[in-house]
Amino acid sequence: MPELPEVEALAASLRERLVGRVVAAVEVGALNALKTYDPPPTALHGLLVTGVERHGKWLDVDVDGLHLLVHLSRAGWLRWSDALPRAPLKPGGKNPVALRVRLAPEDDDDPHRPPGFDLTEAGTQKRLAVHVVRDPAQVPAVATLGPDPLEASFDLDAFRALLAGSRQQVKGLLREQSVLAGVGNAYSDEVLHAARLSPYAVAGALPEQDVQRLFEALRTTLREAVAAAAGRPAAQLKDAKRAGMRVHGRTGEPCPVCGDTVREVSYADRSTQYCPTCQTGGKVLADRRLSRLLK
Repeated sequence: MPELPEVEALAASLRERLVGRVVAAVEVGALNALKTYDPPPTALHGLLVTGVERHGKWLDVDVDGLHLLVHLSRAGWLRWSDALPRAPLKPGGKNPVALRVRLAPEDDDDPHRPPGFDLTEAGTQKRLAVHVVRDPAQVPAVATLGPDPLEASFDLDAFRALLAGSRQQVKGLLREQSVLAGVGNAYSDEVLHAARLSPYAVAGALPEQDVQRLFEALRTTLREAVAAAAGRPAAQLKDAKRAGMRVHGRTGEPCPVCGDTVREVSYADRSTQYCPTCQTGGKVLADRRLSRLLK
C-alpha cells in the first residue's frame, strides 16, 4: 500500500504534469471504485486543473474548485501515460483500469492520443476509492485525518499529546489515520525499528526518552523516504520503497543494524516485522497465527 512518501511523490509528479491543463474526459472502468455521484465525474470535463495536494494517504486533484480525491488502498496504483489509448475505457471486464483521466491535447501532444493517467487496481479485493466532491472535507475519511507528521506545526509537544493516556499499542497508534495521517503498516515498522521500540509497547506508558526517540525516528524516517521517492517515475516507486526498507518485508533476513534475524508477527490481513535484539530486548514476540498451527 502506498503511504505518505509514495503519495507525496505521486502528488508532486501530478502537480508538474497536470496544473494548467484542461481535463478532456474522465472515464470510469470500475463502478465500484466511484464512491460519490453528485457531482458526477463528467462535471470535470472542460475544467482547468489548478492544484494537486496530499491529505495523509489521499491524493487531491483540484479541478477548478471540484476535487478528484483518490485513495489507492492496498492494491491501487496510478499510471501516467504521455499518449493514452484512443479507445474509450469500457466498464467491467478484466481490465485493471478503474478510472482514466484524459487531458485536452496541446501543441506537442498527439491530438488523437493525448496524455493523462489511469488508476489501476490488482487483485480481488477492490478497495480503491475515488470521490468527486466540492470540498475534501465532504469525505469523512479525509475530514477525520489526524495531523500530518511532516507539517512544521507538528512538534514534540503535539506528538506527546497524541500519546498521552493512550492504552493502544504503539504500532497500532502510528497506523491510526485519525491520530496520525499518512503512516501505514510498512513505515510504522521502519519507524519503530529506528526508535528501538517494540510494536507491542503501550503508547501512553512510554518513558519520556522513548517518546523523544520515537518522534525523531518518525520525522527522520519519513523525511528520508520522501527524499528517496522525490522525482522518481510512478513505475519505480514501489520497488524503491521495498529497497529502502530495513525490516519491513524482510522476515528471515539479517537486521542491518545488529545482524539478528528479522522476525514477523502475522495477522489476518497484514504482518509486522521487527528485530528482537534492537526492539524487544532479545524476546521473540508470539505469533498468534503460527501458535495456532503448532497446537
